[in-house]
Amino acid sequence: MIRHTVAFRLKHEAGSAEETSFLAGALVLANIPSVRNFEQLRQTSPKNDFTFGFSMEFDDQAGYDVYNVHPLHVAFVRDRWVPEVADFLEIDYTEL
Repeated sequence: MIRHTVAFRLKHEAGSAEETSFLAGALVLANIPSVRNFEQLRQTSPKNDFTFGFSMEFDDQAGYDVYNVHPLHVAFVRDRWVPEVADFLEIDYTEL
């Protein structure tokens, strides 16, 4: 199993229509067949400047590879992520 996570901060003002639109648009990622347990999370710790997180799981590397090249993911990254995200940290985990 691979858990794909990303912590990020948007360019938009907190609570803005643009922020809401971005988060709603990101739900398309849950429609990719290999994605399991997609979550949108709000970061609450004052220890970093990130505001949100996404987390999802894949059964294996093949499922993760399908996600990376899937047209919904590619379009979301190109049309929403790149223009709207100010900063991010991506971490992928496997179980020990």
